[in-house]
Amino acid sequence: MVSQMAEVPRTSSRQRWTLVLVCTAVFMLLLDITVVSVALPSIQRELGASLSDLQWVSAAYALVLAVLLLPAATLGDRLGRRRLFLVGLVIFTAGSLACALAPTALALE
Repeated sequence: MVSQMAEVPRTSSRQRWTLVLVCTAVFMLLLDITVVSVALPSIQRELGASLSDLQWVSAAYALVLAVLLLPAATLGDRLGRRRLFLVGLVIFTAGSLACALAPTALALE
């Protein structure tokens, strides 16, 4: 009696790269959320930020993330996920660069 093995669907190279890219993006998002919290003492020390400034920085980050998440999903469905992903990556990179070059805590808010 010959046992039948279920066929395992093959994944293409493109599907693997898409998975790697999405996993990397999710990792970067989680890393960025963690970095904001971990960086607060350095922001306070280097930029002379007050406690209320630090609260604003943290709240502003969480608010922007929450406000843009659902519309981004809808836009991804309408405009194409790849295009929106690339636009989001450019905006994220530009925003990270602007925050890295911020001279004051007010510029971070």
